[in-house]
Amino acid sequence: MLWIGDDWDETHHDVEIQDNAGRKLAATRLPEGVEGIARLHELIARHGGEDLEPSQVTVGIETDRGAWVQALTASGYRVYAVNPRQAARFKERYATSGAKGDKGDAHAHADMVRIDHAQLRPVAGDSDQAQAVKVVARAHQTLIWERTRTFQRMRSALREYYPAALHAYADLTLTSTDAMELLIKAPTPQAGAKLTRTQITSVLARHRRHHRDAKANTIQTALRKGQLALPEPVTAAYAATVVAHARILIALNEQIEAMEAQVKAHFLAHPDAEIYLSIPGIAEITGTRVLAEFEDDPTRYASAKARKNYAGTSPITRASGKVRTVQARFVRNNRLADALQRQAGLLHDRVTSELACPVGRVGRMSLCPSLIRKSSARMSCGSRGTAARV
Repeated sequence: MLWIGDDWDETHHDVEIQDNAGRKLAATRLPEGVEGIARLHELIARHGGEDLEPSQVTVGIETDRGAWVQALTASGYRVYAVNPRQAARFKERYATSGAKGDKGDAHAHADMVRIDHAQLRPVAGDSDQAQAVKVVARAHQTLIWERTRTFQRMRSALREYYPAALHAYADLTLTSTDAMELLIKAPTPQAGAKLTRTQITSVLARHRRHHRDAKANTIQTALRKGQLALPEPVTAAYAATVVAHARILIALNEQIEAMEAQVKAHFLAHPDAEIYLSIPGIAEITGTRVLAEFEDDPTRYASAKARKNYAGTSPITRASGKVRTVQARFVRNNRLADALQRQAGLLHDRVTSELACPVGRVGRMSLCPSLIRKSSARMSCGSRGTAARV
């Protein structure tokens, strides 16, 4: 058996190879890419001998994705994705001073997989389709988060010099492209007051808004209300800032829409998509995010509780002496937790509509047992033994 610790960087990998007794056989720095992988294979062949099987090589590295990890798993090596927090605690065995170095980290990773590999999670053998779903789902969600951050920065600027715009465009959704175009057209209170109803209506018509005349009248009225003014140079500076953010938001809206089409296409091509869509409260986007984070390796989770722990939906217990507390689990996959919270919110909204039936007096509602049983049955089955209990 060979135990390898890999401390990775964008340009290189510091590796250490140990035998079963923990004796260091080799320690070196390898370049990222094909050359580095080839040299690693040479080191393994040199120190493992001709009879060494790929399954007898175990690698510990602080990531579970990327071309390097894919190359390791494709070679048949056992690869463990070491959590950085676990690695930091493990290294405290050697010293408590906090000293850190790449060679020392590689040594710690090798020791960790050799001593505690039973406590670590191997890199899952997910399908290529699941990995593709994960890439597009995370990219789509990141773009949405970036849009929210950009809008919050723009909103902060508008509050300082042009609060009327926040009220005027509230009905359009402040991140919408038509609201951004109107802001670019009139980024100052003076310019906003001069906007005509025809100009506003033309922008709304281009984006197929309903009730355009009423919306245009509301926007024009709000923009023409009096407000406190800042000095002209300050107003011009704020206006330039808002226009820059508005153009970024328009670009983000376009890319989010384009990425959403990719998300749906990759998700619907996955064989487990039908299972996810059969679960109450999950549609295409939510289902994509849940599949992306749970992934599809049927051996990844030992039990339903392991899934709940990973999603952060199960509490943790802290007990010491006579004190015992139950707390929320904050160490979790935040992307997965966000998707499941959205599912819970949608399911809660549908309880009184799709899963409810009238009983007795008008207005008195109760859950239909037959519908609940059907939903539970859908959640308890899966084509690959995965995605069943989310």
